[in-house]
Amino acid sequence: MARPAVDVVVPFRGDPAELAELRGRLGVLRLRPGDSVTVADNTPGSRTPAPEGASVVLHATGRSTPGYARNRGAEAGRAEWIVFLDADTVPPPDLLDRYFDEPPGARTALLGGGVLDEPASPGGGIAARYAHLREVSSQHGTYRFGPWGYPKTSNAAVRRDAFEAIGGFREEIRAAEDADLAYRLRAAGWQVEQRDGAAVLHRSRQTVRALLFQRLLHGSGGGWIDRQYPGAMPPRRLPGLVCWALRATVGGLLAAVRSRDRDAAVWALLGPIDDVAFELGRSIPNRRPLTGVAGIRWARWKARASRC
Repeated sequence: MARPAVDVVVPFRGDPAELAELRGRLGVLRLRPGDSVTVADNTPGSRTPAPEGASVVLHATGRSTPGYARNRGAEAGRAEWIVFLDADTVPPPDLLDRYFDEPPGARTALLGGGVLDEPASPGGGIAARYAHLREVSSQHGTYRFGPWGYPKTSNAAVRRDAFEAIGGFREEIRAAEDADLAYRLRAAGWQVEQRDGAAVLHRSRQTVRALLFQRLLHGSGGGWIDRQYPGAMPPRRLPGLVCWALRATVGGLLAAVRSRDRDAAVWALLGPIDDVAFELGRSIPNRRPLTGVAGIRWARWKARASRC
């Protein structure tokens, strides 16, 4: 079946070994004439690796944000559609074909592909198990916002003409650039469609600290979005939320012990903390670069999280 040409763009931050592993995962994608695969390397001080495989690596270090890297990657291509993937996803070989099993509508500019959380055994690490149980990476988590719902660009396709017309991603923010993109596309008269069949596997955070670090970032983006688009992600009262979290954790753990249900214990332990971390993240500035005391504190927290 004929489909339009696609440019795949993946923002990346990491070391050379991780970059090589990513390019290996992207190498399974089944490409057609006119397709391309670009890794936009947002790692400070990175060097361009020797050309190999089907993917191209370009430097995108002018600003330390995913939106900046995605925009530089998109500029490198000319295809009608751009598929954005996160670097911690695992695509199937026929991902690009699956996106166009059904032709997009004439006014559709954004296709939300499926995102499956990495499987985690019941006896495995609690962070990965919790991510699997809660489906933290699933697109359904952001679609549930009703009129403010949006697909995450961990796996999403964008019509190039519409993307360029609104100026692409905002480059000055660290998180929620995908929600902002969806809202601006809708404001310009474009529509969003779901493509659950075009699914990727999303690798989970393996430690509790890394999981909470991720949620703080999401909270920072959520706070920024609600300030830009009032009512999109309204905050919860933190004192009341903390009291609820304490009660829910204690009650849930007691019930889990009585029933000898490890999954219930994992949920009771991490679910309330997860919600509190998101709300706390609202107080973290979402613009980059961070400066002053906020920047110093964030750098220290991030350094500690990366060692776990």
